[in-house]
Amino acid sequence: MTLLLTLGGIMMFLAVALGAFGAHALKNRLTEDRQKTYQTGVQYHIAHGLGLILLGLAATQLTSKGLVVLAGWFLFAGIVLFSGSLYALSLTGIRKLGAITPLGGVCFLTGWVLFVIAAVQGS
Repeated sequence: MTLLLTLGGIMMFLAVALGAFGAHALKNRLTEDRQKTYQTGVQYHIAHGLGLILLGLAATQLTSKGLVVLAGWFLFAGIVLFSGSLYALSLTGIRKLGAITPLGGVCFLTGWVLFVIAAVQGS
């Protein structure tokens, strides 16, 4: 559970730093479309960083701790693949990087499904 809380805290730190970087340093360097792409990466990064913290807290209450940790690893992978590919796409303009983004989305969905299963299994 400490691992999920730690990962969540690190992901939130990075999300805030990358969000500020995008809002200030990249403001005049990216097209409007690429700025939107970057901000979408930040939004999902923040949401799922908070999700990792939520999972870390929930794991203390649920019996399926292994399932919760697995869900956390999927959220982490989703952040790396989904948000990471959007950051890279917006910074480089290489459209093929967008092919990675759906894999991150599948990781997010898988993580949340695993969490729901753990929650249904109860405390």
